[in-house]
Amino acid sequence: MTRDVTDRPDPADDPQPGSARHRPDGPRRDGAAERRVRPAAWVRTRLSAAPLGTLLAAALAFTAVLLAAALPRALDRGADQALRSFLHGRPAPTSLIATSDAQVGPQTPEGLDEVLAKLLARTGPVFRIAPTGPVHGTRALRSRELTNPGLSRPEGAPPALGLVYLRHADEHARLVAGRWPTGGTADGPVPVALSQQAAETMNVRLGMVLETPPDLSDRPFRAEVVGLYAPHDADDTYWADLPCLTRACATYTRGKDPKLYWQTAALVGPDAIDRLGPWGKEAEDFWRLPVDTASLRTDQLAVVKQEVASYTVGRTATELERSAGRANLRITSQLPQLLTQAEARWQAAAPLAAIGPAGVTGVAVVVFCLAGALAADRRRAELQLLAARGGSRAGIVGRLLREGAVTVLPVAAAATALAAVLLPTPRWAGSLLAATATTLFVLLALPVRAAVLLSPPRAPAPRRRLVAELLVLAATAAAVYEVRRRGIAPAGQGPDVLLVAAPLLLALSGGLVLARLQPALVGLLARAAGRGRGLVGFLGLARAARGTGSRVRPSALPLIALLLAVTTGGFGATVLDAVDSARIRAARLAVGGDVHIAAPAGYAVPQEMARAAAALPGVRTAVDVWTDDNAFLFGTVQGSTQVTVVIADPARYAELARAIGRGRFDPELLATGAGDAPVPALFSSELARLAKPGGEPFRLHLDSGGELRIRTAGVVDGTPAKPDGGGAVLVLPAGSATAAALPRTPGPDRWFATGAVDEDRLQELVRATAPAGQAARFRVETSTAVAAGLGENPLQRSAGRLFWGSLAGALGFALLAVLLTLVRAAPERAAVLARLRTMGLRPRQGLRLILVEALPQAVGATIGGAVVGLAAVALLGPYVDLSTMVGAPVPPGLRPAVLPVLGQALGLTGLVALAVLVETAVSGRRQITTELRAGDQR
Repeated sequence: MTRDVTDRPDPADDPQPGSARHRPDGPRRDGAAERRVRPAAWVRTRLSAAPLGTLLAAALAFTAVLLAAALPRALDRGADQALRSFLHGRPAPTSLIATSDAQVGPQTPEGLDEVLAKLLARTGPVFRIAPTGPVHGTRALRSRELTNPGLSRPEGAPPALGLVYLRHADEHARLVAGRWPTGGTADGPVPVALSQQAAETMNVRLGMVLETPPDLSDRPFRAEVVGLYAPHDADDTYWADLPCLTRACATYTRGKDPKLYWQTAALVGPDAIDRLGPWGKEAEDFWRLPVDTASLRTDQLAVVKQEVASYTVGRTATELERSAGRANLRITSQLPQLLTQAEARWQAAAPLAAIGPAGVTGVAVVVFCLAGALAADRRRAELQLLAARGGSRAGIVGRLLREGAVTVLPVAAAATALAAVLLPTPRWAGSLLAATATTLFVLLALPVRAAVLLSPPRAPAPRRRLVAELLVLAATAAAVYEVRRRGIAPAGQGPDVLLVAAPLLLALSGGLVLARLQPALVGLLARAAGRGRGLVGFLGLARAARGTGSRVRPSALPLIALLLAVTTGGFGATVLDAVDSARIRAARLAVGGDVHIAAPAGYAVPQEMARAAAALPGVRTAVDVWTDDNAFLFGTVQGSTQVTVVIADPARYAELARAIGRGRFDPELLATGAGDAPVPALFSSELARLAKPGGEPFRLHLDSGGELRIRTAGVVDGTPAKPDGGGAVLVLPAGSATAAALPRTPGPDRWFATGAVDEDRLQELVRATAPAGQAARFRVETSTAVAAGLGENPLQRSAGRLFWGSLAGALGFALLAVLLTLVRAAPERAAVLARLRTMGLRPRQGLRLILVEALPQAVGATIGGAVVGLAAVALLGPYVDLSTMVGAPVPPGLRPAVLPVLGQALGLTGLVALAVLVETAVSGRRQITTELRAGDQR
């Protein structure tokens, strides 16, 4: 140590607090002598003496502060992107919609513009109007049937036409033929412009006068098509809640026998606004103000909801009604409900997204504690010398603090600025707070450790550590108990902090317990190895059991760092694996299998299509299904109950139900009897509650007119043929027993299959085998496409990216903890290896010795982390709600999975072994050579 001290300026030359040169009555020197003996600046001298260590410390501080500043910003950006994605594509629900009864008498567009200006004036800075601008006009509230004989009537029902005046429609559409509607007389037809697509669909020609049936006053209403237009973009938000202005909409008549008919709307000119009321019996003025969802932020949802509520039903709404002169002005919006849903989704996903950042934070804290201990141990003799030469503890700690500030503060500022550049977000508080806390922790790690080393020695207190560990165990037990007692935190109470902290507390408790057990276990292994012939294993295990230096046991900090990383990674990987599995299962339940083909109403799945689809590569189970949603079951406690009837081959249908996990049953239950015995039927659990006791047969009336006598053969929890399980469902066997009651045409209307099927080939097959003109009406679904759609939520992607990025950081810090431990023990290990080298130890044996010494801790952390990770899943898993991450409602709960946890543990073990090898190859050989040249000076 003498060599290290003399290489630097003598610390005694620098005035110390309390020394003679600081006393008022101390010796005085003249200015020239003072300048001659003034020592070099402490910070510059100390940093220049160890440039590599300074650079490494700066790099570590930069990485830590960058992560600390970036994680809150990443969370904010992910939450904002998820909010905007959730609201995107919903222009009407996210708008403020104002309506008012059309005024009696002549009306002008300027009157509508005046009300619009008053509405826009009250939209404040909390929410802004979208750049697409407002949409306003007047519309007839009812459509009229058209009686022209040449119009298209798909199923015999006449088409219908509504009229709308839309302000600035010519700016969002181009005129294809004719002119924009203007003029017209009070008794003549109303000049209108119709969309080109609607005209082609309904067989309307330019110049045609559209006739309507006379009303009670025998007054006919007519409209003349004076122009045809095409929208610039039919998907533009301008046309959002007016779809029938850009095309003809397929609509069905009401009643028992619904029929398809075409419905569309036409544009009128400003001079025909007052004619909309007679056409639709009533008319209303409307103003749609789309809210700019791209400017909304998650942290302002409460304020936005409050402002929108005031705009719709509060003080602002009252003032607008008075200022606009519209006593019946009504303002509505679905935006508050959507914001509440978005907030609930974010709060449900927040605990799962916060597990990764919390884990990397815990590991980083351990690493900085290790780094501070290593630096203080390396400079122990220097610090003690400074204290022996008159330096006070406060003065020495202040010097260390200034030394660290020169290194840490510039890189911390640079890291914070870099995080702001890489992850721009308008919120700064969380990022600055995290960066400041991390900077202070990095800055104080060495001075605090030095203050402890320079403190007066105290008597050993072995119970102090035991009490602290017992407190940690008690806190862990309390957190786990509270999570299990209350379950998931209710929506609206913010992220579930306990659900985030409980896995980390379990990992910390596991590390403390393992730190107590590991020396004894490794000692047993050392004694067992000592009975063998080799010496390397015994020496390595003995050193691993007793620690290094004067410690009687190994430090618990590296073990805790490794355990935190393994537990966090295992728990998070289990969550993500469960999300993927649950998403696939939810997709299969929504589809009814892996593949589903549904025929349009009134059609069946052609046999040629079913055979060709069943022959596709990858198809395992295929079944044709006949469904009837309008059947009635007589004989229930209600008298009659509307049910959904599913008729299919029992064996193949049972295999399909077993594959997707809904409606499982034994196909033998549907075995039919001889003669006119009742047909066996499976009742859904909801329908079974309505069945009368006694086992009397039921009478089933099908929508086709056929009837069956059925009996209860079993109860199922639903059917694959319905995404929601079907409600009141009856499952009947296909065959001679049910064939008599079924119509001869059209046949099975559904086709289900399991297996990995190429969706493109399936779509091509459907187009080739569908009836002429009906290919577009056949619906094809695959579980792969549905699962991909469920996984497109930015909230899920953000949480996944954040977890894997945090896990990479945690693994990096855990490896750094191992390396710091190796560096801390390097001098003593080099001395031992040098002595053994003089006794004939070969270099390969020295490498084996280092591995045997370092790996017990990594292996112990691997096993302990895997056990703790599985325990965390078993204890906390039942209270984890994955619905938000999956994208569909799924039952709460998380099952332990060995493979994700084991993969994280084994991966970390391999990285630790590689780090040990690299550290040994880089620095071990040099240290041993130095020891052999200089001799043992200990």
